[in-house]
Amino acid sequence: MLRLAAVLVTPAMGKAAPPGVDPEEFLLALAEDTYEVVAGLDLVEPVILAAGVAGLEDLAWPGTRVISIPDSAGLTEAFAALRPHGEEAVVIGGDAPDLPPLLIGKLFRELGRAPVAVCPAAGGGAVAMAARLPFPAWATAGLDDPDVVARLRAQAPGSRMVATGPGWHRLRTPGDLARLDPGLEGWDNTRALLSA
Repeated sequence: MLRLAAVLVTPAMGKAAPPGVDPEEFLLALAEDTYEVVAGLDLVEPVILAAGVAGLEDLAWPGTRVISIPDSAGLTEAFAALRPHGEEAVVIGGDAPDLPPLLIGKLFRELGRAPVAVCPAAGGGAVAMAARLPFPAWATAGLDDPDVVARLRAQAPGSRMVATGPGWHRLRTPGDLARLDPGLEGWDNTRALLSA
């Protein structure tokens, strides 16, 4: 079974840049660190979904697909772009540079019992969403929907169609930077930019 782990990068993901840090540089640092998380996974093909952000090819390892989608694209369009390339996929917000890889693995495991699985985000929304491909037509929520799990479960045709894994956090505002754990490995590009 071909599994994809796709980092979704949108222009809005640079909004957490603290004063004095260029939002575009910050966005690229977040995206690269999040990509490094998925690129290091075994038995998963990494992908970058560029939603209105240029230059992401420079972040990717050779052979990594960088798929351009409209900056207004939601998860339905993101999963549709992945459908020709795999049977299961996880779409991860590009503003989760310190996401533990284990949480992505748990989402794939949840797809064994449900067609959609969500890693909830602290403060609402989701860090990542996994689905069997094609993406179910009934699932219309996005990563930034405040109560994405409740919305998906209300849309689902059955009570066990949406699974959840452990939650994590995204960097959506400068205040979210306090969630980064300096003792946690990874997020090297974000760390370097914040300490410059």
